[in-house]
Amino acid sequence: MPHKDTILVVDDNPDSLRFLVDTLDAAGMTVLIARSGEATLALLQEVQPDLILMDAVMPGMSGIETTQAIKRTPTTAHIPVIFITGLGDPDHVVAALGTGGVDYVRKPIIVEELLARIRVHLANARGAYRSRLALGLAGRSLAALGDGGALVWCTPQAEALFLAIDPAWNADAGMLPDALAEAAQTFVGGESVAPGTVVRASVRGIDIDLALVESDRPDERLLRLTEVREDGKIAALQKQGSLTRREAEVLLWVSYGKTNKTVSEILGISPRTVNKHLEQVFRKLGVETRAAATAIAVRLMTE
Repeated sequence: MPHKDTILVVDDNPDSLRFLVDTLDAAGMTVLIARSGEATLALLQEVQPDLILMDAVMPGMSGIETTQAIKRTPTTAHIPVIFITGLGDPDHVVAALGTGGVDYVRKPIIVEELLARIRVHLANARGAYRSRLALGLAGRSLAALGDGGALVWCTPQAEALFLAIDPAWNADAGMLPDALAEAAQTFVGGESVAPGTVVRASVRGIDIDLALVESDRPDERLLRLTEVREDGKIAALQKQGSLTRREAEVLLWVSYGKTNKTVSEILGISPRTVNKHLEQVFRKLGVETRAAATAIAVRLMTE
């Protein structure tokens, strides 16, 4: 069976509902209806449409308020919302799009234009879904944050990491685990942060690096989350720096700012042996100082 796109039409006017249902049905789409914002949110707990046509002005919970609630919920935030409005006030249109809507259509509706806009946004949504799925399948822990640090979406690997940090965490909360939320404020505050910036959080004995990744969506902050393990760092230094296991261990602790005496106590070797290993590290990395070796070590571990 070919896939039929499912469109949720939200409108309190029976005539508008009938017109839109007939139009979409004739175009080969499956149509769901809701006559209020409250009914929309209840329906979305049971089923997820491919796109929502939202009447901007409704009694009670308006279309704008309903869309704000949809976009705050991680499980529905990805659904594109097209506003339908009879108002021509530019401020009203700006307010509607500011909630996260992807487009708007003014009444009276031109059928060909409406269907063309729907098809464009369905295609864009499918492309975004495939991209996120590919990232998840590639095994990357990624999370996108919106205003105030709200969790917009995350890959399955990131979900697993969040649950390891906080077994009580639930994606429906729309937020990062509390232990990570504070660190993430670095990226969602008012000041601009450059891609590549890394903040480390320590939670339940687990060190996690949060790195800002360049994103094509200005309203999202895309973070790469990496669980930091000493063995993984040592392996990275060995492989990329052509070091022995012991040389990599020495370089790791030196990069943490430890003295030769402290490194010797940690590794159970003499300070003299530490110094000999450092000499080999300097030679292999082509540097002459601890600071230069540390800079290279940080880069190798990040890569």
